[in-house]
Amino acid sequence: MAVLIWRKSSYSGDNGGDCVEVALPVWQKSSYSHNDGGDCIEVALGFLPGAVPVRDSKDPQGPSLLFPDSSWNAFVAAVRAGELPIEG
Repeated sequence: MAVLIWRKSSYSGDNGGDCVEVALPVWQKSSYSHNDGGDCIEVALGFLPGAVPVRDSKDPQGPSLLFPDSSWNAFVAAVRAGELPIEG
């Protein structure tokens, strides 16, 4: 289930007139990240159907990468299975 933050347009009035709301993703930091500001990634799971946005937590306003669900799931499974070396 996706967790979304909804933001109402600044042009919306308090009287319930025409409004536009935008859903923003909730970014989750990797469990491999450390509090010392080391190498970190964040993902927004469930935000886009069929895709997983990934970004560098040290540059949240910077670009993000978009991976198909199947590719992201294969990557996570490989990490969990120890098939990819993890440095740190």
